[in-house]
Amino acid sequence: MSGSDERQCVPVQGVPCWVNLMVADLDVARAFYGEVLGWRFRSSSLDDQFLVAMAGGDPVAGLAARRPGLTTASVWTPYFAVRDADATAARIRERGATVAVGPMAVGDGRVGLAADRDGATFGFWEGYTLAWSPGEGRAPTRLDLQTRDVFDAAVFYGEVLGWATEQDIDIEHRNDHVLVKLRGRVILSLRGGGVQTSPLAHLRPRWLVNFAVEDVERAVSAAMRAGASRPQPSTTWAAKGFSRTLQDPDGGLFTLAHQES
Repeated sequence: MSGSDERQCVPVQGVPCWVNLMVADLDVARAFYGEVLGWRFRSSSLDDQFLVAMAGGDPVAGLAARRPGLTTASVWTPYFAVRDADATAARIRERGATVAVGPMAVGDGRVGLAADRDGATFGFWEGYTLAWSPGEGRAPTRLDLQTRDVFDAAVFYGEVLGWATEQDIDIEHRNDHVLVKLRGRVILSLRGGGVQTSPLAHLRPRWLVNFAVEDVERAVSAAMRAGASRPQPSTTWAAKGFSRTLQDPDGGLFTLAHQES
């Protein structure tokens, strides 16, 4: 989750601290995201099969080779900072969700991978992280949860991640969605529309990782030339501004969002 050559911090409990994609072919994923988003890559101190994507000198996201038996699909996964990985895992299980991996030691921290009650995958991390936050620098512009029941999800994540106990975190309930703010800045949203029984991955409950680009349609065209596809039926809503959801060559879903000027 962190590298020894970059600025590190202990993030606020319960906030997103990283996003990662597990892939079948690391070289293919590296070429695709480098072409579409202009990323460069460096190795990580965690593992020789883990790459850190860089943009303008800032860490953006991680790519890791998928190991047999760990997962069968490429899924962009957000990780949330926690003070105690074991306690977090216990809270997840107590609330009827699933801890699929860990908690286990990785580098200088401890990590776990889970699925919420509707099946959306997320991770949790105990330890130091890169100085990274949605909407800052070149990090993803935001994270959105597409879920079955917005307010049930808000209760679940709020209890598991301890949002109510952190003075820097505010929860704003709207008519049909929930915003989570860090010191007044929106870092993620919880929204409806997820269909648990859908055979289509992009319609099921999941976390959406939104990468900012200056021109969405130009980035979509570049992605299609590089081997991406458009999931059908297309999802067209956006938390703010204009966005498009695509599948990379390995099936990983990601969103290109208009970069605010």
